[in-house]
Amino acid sequence: MKSLWRNSHDWRRLGWAVQRGKTIVQAPASLGSARGSSRPLRDEGSCVRKSQSRVVPRELYVSDARPGVPQVDRWRVCCTFHRRGYGSAPGDTQVYRDKRYAELKDADIMHFRQILGEKGVVTDRDDLDWANTDWMHKYRGHSQLLLRPQTTQQVSEILQYCHAGRLAVVPQGGNTGLVGGSVPVFDEVILNLGAMNKILSFDEASGILVCEAGCILETLDNYLKSRGHTMPLDLGAKGSCQIGGNVSTNAGGLRLLRYGSLHGNVLGLEVVLADGTVLDLLGTLRKDNTGYDLKQIFIGAEGTLGVVTKVSVLTPPKLASVNVGFLACEDYASCQKTFAEAKKQLGEILSAFEFLDRHSLEVVLKHLDGARDPLPDSKESFYLLVETTGSNQTHDKEKLDAFLESALEKELIKDGAVAQDISQAGSFWKIREGIAESTAKAGAVYKYDLALPLKDLYSLVEDMRERLRDSATVIGFGHMGDGNLHLSIVAPSYDDKFVSQIEPYVYERTAAVNGSVSAEHGLGFMKAKAIYYSKPPAAVQVMAGFKDLLDPNGILNPYKVLPIGREKLIQVVDAFENAVPLLLLWPTASVKTTKTFGTPNFEVTSFDQIRHRCRLSWT
Repeated sequence: MKSLWRNSHDWRRLGWAVQRGKTIVQAPASLGSARGSSRPLRDEGSCVRKSQSRVVPRELYVSDARPGVPQVDRWRVCCTFHRRGYGSAPGDTQVYRDKRYAELKDADIMHFRQILGEKGVVTDRDDLDWANTDWMHKYRGHSQLLLRPQTTQQVSEILQYCHAGRLAVVPQGGNTGLVGGSVPVFDEVILNLGAMNKILSFDEASGILVCEAGCILETLDNYLKSRGHTMPLDLGAKGSCQIGGNVSTNAGGLRLLRYGSLHGNVLGLEVVLADGTVLDLLGTLRKDNTGYDLKQIFIGAEGTLGVVTKVSVLTPPKLASVNVGFLACEDYASCQKTFAEAKKQLGEILSAFEFLDRHSLEVVLKHLDGARDPLPDSKESFYLLVETTGSNQTHDKEKLDAFLESALEKELIKDGAVAQDISQAGSFWKIREGIAESTAKAGAVYKYDLALPLKDLYSLVEDMRERLRDSATVIGFGHMGDGNLHLSIVAPSYDDKFVSQIEPYVYERTAAVNGSVSAEHGLGFMKAKAIYYSKPPAAVQVMAGFKDLLDPNGILNPYKVLPIGREKLIQVVDAFENAVPLLLLWPTASVKTTKTFGTPNFEVTSFDQIRHRCRLSWT
């Protein structure tokens, strides 16, 4: 019987039990949970036969029993299906192509050509290579087809066809994501929105911009600058990323401290659902309290609930007075105190407060062309980039000078420089924005985008440095203004064995201080299973309910955001080595279609029948 490999992270939170006679095999929800578990499940090794794509764990058990919880018997599970792994913890990212999805046929391609024409359908391998590969060259899919619609109607017709034929689809923007969310896992059809790049309207009085999802962020910002406004978000990838992708990932960036997140700045969306239904939520009102604010569920959904085709966004005025300072601090505690002082003294004009450690600065100076050290005589451990934005240059400069004098007198900073012109300000920002590019040139980079309490922001970097020692370079930088740490670990090469030293430790440490495993990059494929470190099972079940409602066939960006495997068939071997086939379901799920259960003569048509035949009970 074919069965799916399930590692401990898959089922440790599901909470199920099977009773067969007097033998109980149980994996309670509390065991190995993300938050505070002292006895996680562990894998004692496995035998891998690559030629057969089989993984047979030698033993998978709970290290020691808790009072009142029966000891878990030995398990044997084997894999005979195609699987993919993307360099996260061993087993944690191994997934299987869902057999529900159809394989692409020539007839499908012909149908898409009728909708889009020849230019809108890409099948050439060389042309597909960039769309199949993520920005970091870490994630790579095997899609055979890329579609480039130019209108919402075309997107609707494409999704209607894919929904009916169960063709999986990956919505894609500029493909600048860092968690594998915008590239196929297997052979999903790529739906690239880059050709939908029109600016539809702009109201200079209100600052409300309406545009299509394929507009590049920098293009929008340049358009607004000539009209006295600016985009409320700014990213290092602004020259490539698209506004639809920004909205779908709820991108944060460098201006969040001043302008807030996209949940507040996006006024309306046009979204195409999985079945082709066009959901017109493209409002331009600051206030609209009629019913549920549906657009919010699509912001940050990473294309799993619908495809964003148009965006209405509130843009702030572009203010003339901008000042940038680059400061050096002795330790992280001084960085925190400097930030607190900046909020008090700079108040309404504080627009950015970024931090980077010495390792970050050194990798930029070594690998980024044209980068220069703003403080060549300073060898401090931490650096801060402080930006103010206002309408009165004299007033703003006086406030910044007073803040810097106060920080020096209190010995919060050891050295500093203030940009004297736009060019020098740009060179300061080049250091901060160039860290990602520089680390990519330095080696294989493992990136972690975490939200943490300010007091704990850098302790994780220090812990990882101690944990990995000389095997990697550990770099810490990020948005101190909103508690966002970018942890980058540079190693000689990508290696699953090495990653096992990082994950799940990084996520466990984040959960221990009530942090988030994804601050602004999203979950994508890389962190889908890590969602439980930041969200309780009840919340994930509600999310799954939204997914089932809006995408019942699960065709939109599969294997992303939510934990993989809503239905899994496994073999449980009890103490007597007798196999008990079991169809694992979520507690709220039911089997609506007939499914073979164990043998050809045993079929399951309802959840009640599963309970009757196997005496299945949810703990």
